[in-house]
Formats: sequence, structure tokens, C-alpha cells
Amino acid sequence: MAPVFVGTPYYGYVYEDTLPGSEVLKVVAMDGDRGKPNRILYSLVNGNDGAFEINETSGAISITQSPAQLQREVYELHVQVTEMSPAGSPAAQATVPVTIRIVDLNNHPPTFYGESGPQNRFELSMNEHPPQGEILRGLKITVNDSDQGANAKFNLQLVGPRGIFRVVPQTVLNEAQVTIIVENSAAIDFEKSKVLTFKAVDPDTGPWGEVKYSTYGTGADLFLIHPSTGLIYTQPWASLDAEATARYNFYVKAEDMEGKYSVAEVFITLLDVNDHPPQFGKSVQKKTMVLGTPVKIEAIDEDAEEPNNLVDYSITHAEPANVFDINSHTGEIWLKNSIRSLDALHNITPGRDCLWSLEVQAKDRGSPSFSTTALLKIDITDAETLSRSPMAAFLIQTKDNPMKAVGVLAGTMATVVAITVLISTATFWRNKKSNMVLPMRRVLRKRPSPAPRTIRIEWLKSKSTKAATKFMLKEKPPNENCNNNSPESSLLPRAPALPPPPSVAPSTGAAQWTVPTVSGSLTPQPTQPPPKPKTMGSPVQSTLISELKQKFEKKSVHNKAYF
Repeated sequence: MAPVFVGTPYYGYVYEDTLPGSEVLKVVAMDGDRGKPNRILYSLVNGNDGAFEINETSGAISITQSPAQLQREVYELHVQVTEMSPAGSPAAQATVPVTIRIVDLNNHPPTFYGESGPQNRFELSMNEHPPQGEILRGLKITVNDSDQGANAKFNLQLVGPRGIFRVVPQTVLNEAQVTIIVENSAAIDFEKSKVLTFKAVDPDTGPWGEVKYSTYGTGADLFLIHPSTGLIYTQPWASLDAEATARYNFYVKAEDMEGKYSVAEVFITLLDVNDHPPQFGKSVQKKTMVLGTPVKIEAIDEDAEEPNNLVDYSITHAEPANVFDINSHTGEIWLKNSIRSLDALHNITPGRDCLWSLEVQAKDRGSPSFSTTALLKIDITDAETLSRSPMAAFLIQTKDNPMKAVGVLAGTMATVVAITVLISTATFWRNKKSNMVLPMRRVLRKRPSPAPRTIRIEWLKSKSTKAATKFMLKEKPPNENCNNNSPESSLLPRAPALPPPPSVAPSTGAAQWTVPTVSGSLTPQPTQPPPKPKTMGSPVQSTLISELKQKFEKKSVHNKAYF
């Protein structure tokens, strides 16, 4: 591959104070074969005129003459780089243009000339009250600035009584004839003033007209400005990319010796260089074509400006040929007009196959131009096949663009969610309105008292009373001998006396305590007659019954607080 220059285009500047032998700029090239690059040499082809030379190994271009000896303001050089093979013979070559501009310094003040040469005083006699707009024809003044370019531009004005005369022109580039015109005829009065004195003055001449330039602002760090000429150039280390940032702006301050200054905003636009080839999304792509409908392939060029980012498409390889056409601007591909059915397409291929492979090239319009290729596989079907199954048609149509299927699915889900939200919202507000109540009132409900369980308590009382009565012994009067020798006393022992009931603190005016009742919510069951008490034939059983009665009464006392 040929060598490639880096950092094009190349521009250089030479100032009036540049010394012979000074480096103006440097060009850089590298071997296009990156694996084992060859040594490269630089040389100047033409446009030199002996004013410049180049270092054959480094690519540095320097000036050989004094800038005052240069005959042109702009030099267009051509630099050639040559690869040297390992044997030492020249191999591939490449050429690049280099522009060098001779920059003039603003070091020549404007000079006034009369008929006999340079002159700094002009006199004229005239009548009073001349017509307004009359030209003072007795004055022949010429002004000239020997600087070049913008440095030769200056302004003219009259310093003296205002509003009487006007100078034309007010702005001069290089050289002009100066004309004085009457503006106020009434002010030119002999009785008021016999002599009027004015200066044809350049505000930019002399030491007070020296201007120093400086830059500031957020974008100024990438640029430098010449303090005397105002020439703006990039920092040596700056790397500017039009694709990343194509426009910069900062402020320039012009200040004279008295400290008076003016500020201007500078906008710099980068010109794009064609340094990006077109890129396909995938090197191998699959498309589904319906007869009568084209498919599209697209490549993107990341260059910033036209024509570097404009892409042209072409089919570079297809077997058999003459089956497809392509739009070179849009990348749309369709079957030729002669193919109108699948049968006609099957007749072209021996295997009656409908899957085709094409090699498509995308090429930009920059200079030099870059290109890239992609393999496109096209599956061809017809509308009749798609009409048999709407789902199959949708899948085929979205086969080439999966994001389309995802978008349709996401849209369907979003619609279902939106409908669900609307229905839920409507249901919520309807229920809220139907359940709306007046100001809230706190209702306290008293717990209903359960019906007393008196049946079993009365039965227990009756049972215990009957049992106690049954086993109660009748006492006989003691005998006169005060002994227990009777036959009855020897057979039945006397039952011990019942313990006294627990004492309860009396309450004033309170009714006597009764056995509390137990209440509860019970499921009704068939009523059964109370069981008949069994006959107890032992005094010990009577004693046990008495103790159970006492325990039952104690437990009732403890539960009184609850009831």
C-alpha cells in the first residue's frame, strides 16, 4: 500500500521577522503497510522557487531566504514521500499539497503625498459661505500604506471644528485619493474666523496606534494569537477533530498603549477531512424481499461534512448477474422488471433456490475516497405466500428488523396496560362515590350480656343439698351416764362438722351474696333430664361432697369481679 499522510491539510506561515533557516511546518507520513513498514523519505516536487527546503527524514520544511526577498504572498508546495524497500530501491509514493502564506507585519504607517512627494501640510484659500456639498478642488492629497493585506487597511478623519467639512473616503485599503467636502456653509464665515485648521489624521499611526492582541475564554486554550499581527493558529499539542467538535468560540482583546481596549468574539469552524470510511451495521446481513417491494441496505459515514459523509452504493458481485438493481443514493435493492414471479426466478437458478447472496459496496465521495463491502443474503417470497397467514407475514416482515417486532410487542403491551389502568381508575372512582358517607360518627356498641346459665347451677345446688340431707345423722339426747355405749353409736360414726364458709367483708346496703351465674353463647342441644343422684351409702362420701361444695363456693367468690 502507498504511504499515507497524517494531519492533512498542511498550512504554514512566514512572518517578516522570520529568520532564514527557521522551521515553518512539518509534514508526517507513514507506510500504509502496518505489519513491516518501510523507511520513507520526503522531498519537494515543485512550487519551491528555492525559498524552502525539506528534511528528507523528518519532513520539516524550513525557509532559506529572508521574508523580504520573497516574491509571492502565497506558496503552493508539493511534498512527495517515497517508501524505500529493504534493498534500498524506491517503492510506493504519495504526494500532498502544502500551502505557505507570507504574513505581513503592521509596521508601516500610512503616508500622505502631495504633487511633489511626501507632504504633511496642505493649504487652501477659499471664499466664505461656499455651497453645501462643494469639493475643495484646490487640494490634491494622496495617502498610502505599504503594508500588505489587512495591515494596509486604515481609517481617515478630520480633527478640528466639527460639522464644517467631511473627509472622503473614511476607510482606505493601501492607497486612496483624499477629498474634502463642505458640510456646513454657514459656519465658514470670514467675520467669525479667518483661518480654519484641520488634520488629516490616521488614528492607527504612531506609537499610540500599536495594538497588542490576546485571547481568553473557554475555547481559547487550544489556540494562540500573534500579539502584533492578530494571526490566530492552533497550539502545537492541540488535536482538533471536526466529528467531535466542529465549532469553537472565544474572545480576542485588542489593547493600545494607553490601556484602551476593545473585545470581539471569534468563531472558528473546522473543515472536515475525509478520515472515516463508510460502515455497515453488520458485515453479513439477511433480508426478506417480497416480489414488487424493495429491500434497503444502509452504511453510515461518520465524517462531519459533505461530500465526505455522502455514500454511494453498488453491487460488486452477484451470481447469476442481471437479477437485481440498486439505487446508488438510497441503497434500495429490487428485482429487475423482467422478473415478475417466483417461477421466473426459479428458472434462473438450477436448484430453484430463492435465497440469493450479493456483495454490496458503500463508497464515500471524499478525496481520497474510502469504501467498504458487506454480504447481503436475500430470501425472496411473494404476496400470496404472506396472505395465507397474517402471523407468518408479520414474522417475515420483521425478520430483517427485529426492533420492529419488539416495538410492535411493546406497543401492544402498553395499550393493554393503559386500558387496564383506565378500567381500574373508573372502577375505583365509581366505588368511591357509591361508598361515600357523611361526616364520621363514632358508634360504641355495648357488649351484650350473655344469658345466665342458671339451669346447671340450680341442679348442682339441688343435688348437693339432697346428698347432704341424705347423709345427715340425727342426734339423740345423751344418756344419763354420759357415755356412748348405745348400740347405734358403735355402728355409725358421727360425720365431722362442716368448716365455716369464707368470710366476706360486708358492704353497706348491699344485698347478700349469691352464687354467680355463668353465661355464654352455646349451641343449643337436645335437653336431657338431669341424672339421678346415686345413692351413697357411706359417711365418707358425704364428707367429700361437703368439701367439694366449699371449693365451688370459693371459686365463685374469685370470679365475682368478672361477672
